[in-house]
Amino acid sequence: MDYTLLIQQLGYKQLHSAQKIQTLWGGYGELVRLFIDDMSIIVKHITLPEIQNHPRGWNTTLSHQRKVLSYQVELHWYQDFAPELHANCPAPLPIKVVESESTCLLVMQDLQQLGYNQTTTEANNVHLNACLKWLAWFHATHIENEGKNLWDIGTYWHIETRPDELEALEDSILKEHAQQLDQILKGAPFQTLVHGDAKLANFCFTADGEKAAAVDFQYVGKGCAMKDVALFMSSAVTPQQCAQKEQWILDTYFRHLKEAIKNTQPNLNAQEVESAWRSLFCIAWADFQRFVKGWCPTHWKINDYTEALTNQAIQVISNR
Repeated sequence: MDYTLLIQQLGYKQLHSAQKIQTLWGGYGELVRLFIDDMSIIVKHITLPEIQNHPRGWNTTLSHQRKVLSYQVELHWYQDFAPELHANCPAPLPIKVVESESTCLLVMQDLQQLGYNQTTTEANNVHLNACLKWLAWFHATHIENEGKNLWDIGTYWHIETRPDELEALEDSILKEHAQQLDQILKGAPFQTLVHGDAKLANFCFTADGEKAAAVDFQYVGKGCAMKDVALFMSSAVTPQQCAQKEQWILDTYFRHLKEAIKNTQPNLNAQEVESAWRSLFCIAWADFQRFVKGWCPTHWKINDYTEALTNQAIQVISNR
């Protein structure tokens, strides 16, 4: 696409070049970095294809509707919520939204211009701490937020939007308890907003790795904070290290959460929030496991650790 007209509309003088960062999931457009004047900006160019080419074959009308709604949610997020984010959970601010019948241009700040110029596929403790701090402050500052025009239930895998994967699930015990897992998470105390796709790939870091900023808010909405923590850990810690790292991950997250609540929600008791949430970690992971096992039964995220955690969750349900 020629972005020259867009640059003129935004009041910039010159478009030097355009760098395609990636194609959007399922072929729904592209993410582009535009080098303009003496800076750069990011454009998320969303198009709605007539033919779906899902990499795992889930080419259903429901899947298409979910993606379309996810982009609408993301537009609301950047326009209505991103400008109000706390400094300890930064994200790019919107510059302009241009919509037409079948396309949308979401123009945003480039995090590289703000000092978040690093990404990683192998997170060390510094990276992990930075992301957990981001999540803790994000969750703390949004407790009891209604999330207007966002997902009623945040995350891309929640059960109501994934009936096909639930039907395909061959784990009969997990399938039997799927609705209970979902209900427990929906009824969790201190509902907040969840990022919804808080994987390692959606965080950018400062050069020293000590600060993180997040991107990709297509599945942001109300929910239990542990859903974000479980998904993040599944993406940032290898299966072989999960059992060993679990305590450290949770302790680090709740240490940041305590500080965030103290600073932003002084009327809340941080210990009560931790007590309510920490016990739901296994429930949140089992809920994610339900999706993964129905979506791709051979996925590497299904392993001894996740199976044990899921069994723990089912035992918790059985003892209620």
